[in-house]
Amino acid sequence: MRILKSVLLLMIVVPMASAQQTRPAAPPQQVPAQPSTTKPGQLPGPTAANPAPTTAPENVRFDIHLLDRKIDPCMDFYAFTCSKWMAANPIPPDQSSWGRFTELIERNRRILRGILEKSSINDPKRDAVEQKIGDYYASCMDQDAIDAAGIKPLEPELERIAQMSSKQALTSEIVLLHRSGSDALFNFGSQQDFKDANLEIAVADQGGLGLPDRDYYFKTDPKSVDIRKAYLRHVERMFGLLGDPGEKAVQEAKVVMQIETALAKHALDPTSRRDPSKIYHPMSRKQLASLAPDVDWKQYFAGVGMPDVSTLNVAVPDFFKEMAGVLKKTSLADLKVYLRWHLVHTNANVLPEKFVNENFNFYSKTLRGQKELSPRWKRCVEYTDEDLGEALGQKYVDVTFGVEGKQRTLKMVHGLEESLQQDIQSLTWMTPATKEQALVKLHAIANKIGYPDKWRDYSSLKIVRGDALGNSQRANEFEFHRQINKIGKPVDRGEWEMSPPTVNAYYDPQMNNINFPAGILQPPFYDNNMDDAVNFGGIGAVIGHELTHGFDDVGRQFDAKGDLRDWWTATDAREFDQRAQCIVNEYSSFRAVDDVKLNGKLTLGENTADNGGVRIALMALLNTLRGKPAPNVDGFTPEQRLFLAWGQIWCDNHTDETARYLAGTNPHSPGKFRVNGVVSNMPEFQKAFHCADTAPMVRHPQCHVW
Repeated sequence: MRILKSVLLLMIVVPMASAQQTRPAAPPQQVPAQPSTTKPGQLPGPTAANPAPTTAPENVRFDIHLLDRKIDPCMDFYAFTCSKWMAANPIPPDQSSWGRFTELIERNRRILRGILEKSSINDPKRDAVEQKIGDYYASCMDQDAIDAAGIKPLEPELERIAQMSSKQALTSEIVLLHRSGSDALFNFGSQQDFKDANLEIAVADQGGLGLPDRDYYFKTDPKSVDIRKAYLRHVERMFGLLGDPGEKAVQEAKVVMQIETALAKHALDPTSRRDPSKIYHPMSRKQLASLAPDVDWKQYFAGVGMPDVSTLNVAVPDFFKEMAGVLKKTSLADLKVYLRWHLVHTNANVLPEKFVNENFNFYSKTLRGQKELSPRWKRCVEYTDEDLGEALGQKYVDVTFGVEGKQRTLKMVHGLEESLQQDIQSLTWMTPATKEQALVKLHAIANKIGYPDKWRDYSSLKIVRGDALGNSQRANEFEFHRQINKIGKPVDRGEWEMSPPTVNAYYDPQMNNINFPAGILQPPFYDNNMDDAVNFGGIGAVIGHELTHGFDDVGRQFDAKGDLRDWWTATDAREFDQRAQCIVNEYSSFRAVDDVKLNGKLTLGENTADNGGVRIALMALLNTLRGKPAPNVDGFTPEQRLFLAWGQIWCDNHTDETARYLAGTNPHSPGKFRVNGVVSNMPEFQKAFHCADTAPMVRHPQCHVW
C-alpha cells in the first residue's frame, strides 16, 4: 500500500473487479457460480467453474496475417493493424476488456496456476516458499470452508465496533482497520521524501471512499447519477448480508454515502494528484493534530508502530480539515455504521459467495460492464500474486526467465538510452544548460530487469491452510508494517513495486529507474524469432516509453537523484509547456465513448511517453541498421514493421462501461489513441507509408516534445 509512490506505468490493466484502491483481501474479483464439492483443507479438483488447465493462448506473437489490407493505413492505422484481431477476439464474459496485453496475462496466469497447484499438495518435502504460496492458494480455493465460516471471522471486529462507547474509541478502531488493509477515513503509509529521495518518510493521505474517485460523488450527468444510486443499493445489500433488516440497511447506506460525500469534497481528483507540489506538505505531528483534532494522533502513531520521527507528509491538508469536520458533526452511531461498511467492503472477496457476488455486481457488472464471474482459480492466482508476489515470483522465474533474458533486454535498453541521448542533444528548443542537466539525469537512470536481486523475506507472515480471510488480513498487515518500518530509514533502491509475473513496466521518478518484470519480456513484446524491427516496435518502444517518463510533465520535475528540484531554465520550461499543451489538446479531442472525451491533462504523461518512446525506438532501430538497407520482410520495410508491431500490441476491446470508467480515472489513453495519436505525430510514419499530407494519419500540427 505505497499510497503516494509516483510510479509511472506502461499500462493500467483493469482488474477483474477491483473495488478498492488499497490492497484489501486481494484485488476484488469473482467466485464461481457453482459451489465446489471440496472438503475443508482439500484442494478442489476440476469443475465447470474451475476447469482443468488447458493450453494457454500461444499465438500471442506479432502476426502479419492480422493486418486488414482492405483498410488504408493512412486513413486509420489502428484499424489497419487491429480490426481483424478485434473481430476475432470478443471480450470473454468474465472480463470487462480484452487485448494483446490480457492475452499474455492469461497465459502467465495459467503458468502460475500450474506452479500453485503443484505447491498446494500438502507434501512435507515442500520448501518454505512452496508452503506459503501453496497453502494460501489452497485456502482461497476452498469455497466450502469459506461459506461454512460465514461472517464468523469478522465477528470480533464487528463486536469491537458495536462496543464503542464514545468517539474517543475511534482511533483504536481505525488503527485495527488500517493494519488489516482498510483505508477507512484516510490512508497512512510511507514514501520517499520528495525533497530527499534517499529518505523514507511517513505520509498521511486522503482515503475512505468506496467509489473509484472523488468526482463520482459530484458529477451530475445521468450516468453518474445512476452509478450513485447503484452504489447506494450495493451498500444497502451488503448491510443486509451482514444481517441488518431492510429499512435499517437502507438508512445505513444513506449514512455511508453522506459521510463519504463529505470526505470526497476536499479530496483531490486524479489529474490534480499528478502534480507533486499538490501532494507534498511536510508538517509536524502537532500541525497534523491541529488539522484533525478528533483523531488521537499520539495513540494512532503508537498503534501502527510508527518510528519516533517528528515530521511527515500530509498529502492533502484540506482533506484532513474536512475529515475533522465530518468527525465532529457525525454521531457515534453513524460513525459505527461507516466503520462496519469499510470492514465488510475491505474483506468482501474472502467472505462467503453471496458477498463476492454482490461485490461483483456493482464493481464489475455496473461499473465495468463485465457479464460473468471469472473462474475461482483465476481469482486465487491473482490474490496469491498480490499477497506473496515475490515468493510466487521466485518459482515463476525458475520456469520462464533466465540470466540470458536479462542480458538481452539490457542490451536493448542501452541502445535506446543512446537514442534518447541523441534526441536530447539534437533538440532545437532546449538550451545547453538544461540539456546538460537532462543528460546527467539520463545517465543516472538505473535499469532493473526481470526480478529483484534480493527476494523479499516472508518468513514472519503466517499462512494457515484453511483460513482464507485470516491469510488475507495477515498479508495486509505484513505489508502495512513493512511500509511503516521503512519510515526514517534510507531508501532501498533495489525494491520492486511489481511482482516478476506482472505484464507491465514502470519508471519511478524518485528512484530514477526503469523496471521491467519478467512477465512482459515475452511475445508479443519481445520475440527471439522476430526481426529487430518488430522487437523495437514492441519492447523497444515500451523501454523508450519508460525512459521518456523521466522527462514528461511529472518526471521532469525530479532530478538525477530523484529529488523534487527545478533544474530547467525558465525559457526551457515555457518551451516544454507549449509542446506539452499540443499533446493535451490533441488527446482531449479523442472520444472515449458516447459523450465522454479523454482528459488530455490526466493522460499527458503517458501520451508524452508513448510519442517519445516510439520515436526513440525508431532511432535505435536505424542505429542498429547503421545506414545499411535491410531487406523487406513479408513485403514491409523495417520502418513499417516497427510501426506495425507498435499497433498490434495495443489491439483491444472494452465494454462501454469500462471505457467510461477509464476515461475518468486512468492516466492512459485507450489503445486506439495510443496508436493513432502517436503515428499521426510522426513524419517518419508518413514517409514510411507514403501518406498524403491531407491523410487523417498526418496531424496538423504534429505534436513533438521528445
